[in-house]
Amino acid sequence: MLILCQHRVLLLHVYKEIFHISPDNCMSRYRKIINKLFTSFLVVSLLSINIHAFAQDGEALFKANCANCHKPDVDYTGPALKGAQSREPDAEWIYKWVASPSAMIGNGDKHAKDLFAKFGPTMMNGFPNLKKAEIDAIMKYVEDYVPVKKDDTGTAGGAAPESDNSLLFGILTLVLALVGFILLQVNSNLRKLSDEKEGVQRGEPVPFYRNKTYLMVGVLVLFALGGYATINAAIGLGRMKNYQPVQPIYYSHKVHAGTNQISCLYCHGGAQDSKQASIPSVNVCMNCHMAIKEYKGDPIVREDGTQVNGTAEIQKLYSYAGWNPATKTYNPDNNHDGIPDGAHPIEWIKIHNLPDHVYFNHSQHIKVGQQQCQTCHGNIQEMGEVYQFAELSMGWCINCHRETKVNFYNEADSTGNKFYSIYEKFHKDIRNHKMDSVTVEHIGGTECQKCHY
Repeated sequence: MLILCQHRVLLLHVYKEIFHISPDNCMSRYRKIINKLFTSFLVVSLLSINIHAFAQDGEALFKANCANCHKPDVDYTGPALKGAQSREPDAEWIYKWVASPSAMIGNGDKHAKDLFAKFGPTMMNGFPNLKKAEIDAIMKYVEDYVPVKKDDTGTAGGAAPESDNSLLFGILTLVLALVGFILLQVNSNLRKLSDEKEGVQRGEPVPFYRNKTYLMVGVLVLFALGGYATINAAIGLGRMKNYQPVQPIYYSHKVHAGTNQISCLYCHGGAQDSKQASIPSVNVCMNCHMAIKEYKGDPIVREDGTQVNGTAEIQKLYSYAGWNPATKTYNPDNNHDGIPDGAHPIEWIKIHNLPDHVYFNHSQHIKVGQQQCQTCHGNIQEMGEVYQFAELSMGWCINCHRETKVNFYNEADSTGNKFYSIYEKFHKDIRNHKMDSVTVEHIGGTECQKCHY
């Protein structure tokens, strides 16, 4: 350190002799240069982090809001988003559509009606909280999206996998922080040198780990980060989106509701008649599988790539039902308990579980609201093992009530729902052009007691 200080003193004298600058002015300029360098490093660091974060925003927003129904490059529940803006009537159309698809269709927008006709009957939920900049980020992500090619083994090949630069940016941030700390120390040493030259007596500087200002800033930062993490964790309590437990029998909705076109109501008859959709009993399954003893359809593959033996899963059903496929009869009831020997209920694992204080009635939504199963359960006809499609949060339900149009009864052609005839005032307001449509919110769909009791 002594040698370093001697070199600095020599440097100051050289400046004085060559440029005729006093040591005080030289020291002042020296400090300014260092402060500018430190500021530049800090700005570059923040910009690099912000650019990285902005580049990731589109992908994160797409996965959070769109990925359940859309894919960038192929049609899914909704249309492929890549190239969507080139198919739209104008540049502002996408913002109106994302904010309220039902309003666009209700207003007679041709492009909106064409999309609904092609990808209906499921109505896309509106996202009025998404800002234009966020929508632009999503569209930029899907336009720039390049699918990763896979070889026969299922691994990425032929194209370099997407690289994650998080570690690189983390190291860069640490390096810049270290440089900033060193520059602060250099600035402190230069101030000491200047004070010695000017004869100024100062007390020993307080170490940064004992500096009350630094400590307070550190406490506030930790408090803010801890509060943010706690609030996020609390908001997510009980939400089990994408929850997909392994069931006792691999029951494929894709095979039953998709390939074989079995109506949802055949198995879940309570959905249109009662509060609960109900889980079908073993006898309902046996109505078909007394005759269907083996699976001969397309291969059934789990999400992890392993293949399911459909015939073996049917044999599991026979074990639960107490059915002998060889004799085509149920096992005898030797203990006289009213069920075949060996038969026992299938212990299905519940997937969709609302809090106890939430009231949800399936029949009110299916029969009165005329909602499709896919509204809450996603493309159920394309699922192998079922998973929770929607987060089923209060905000998600409220947003649906704000967007869903009420289907009033029309006496002229006897269509619509007579349940809503009690809201005659809305009929008159629509007839007198005071309102263009009525949502569930208008008829009390967002009142607390409707869902909480």
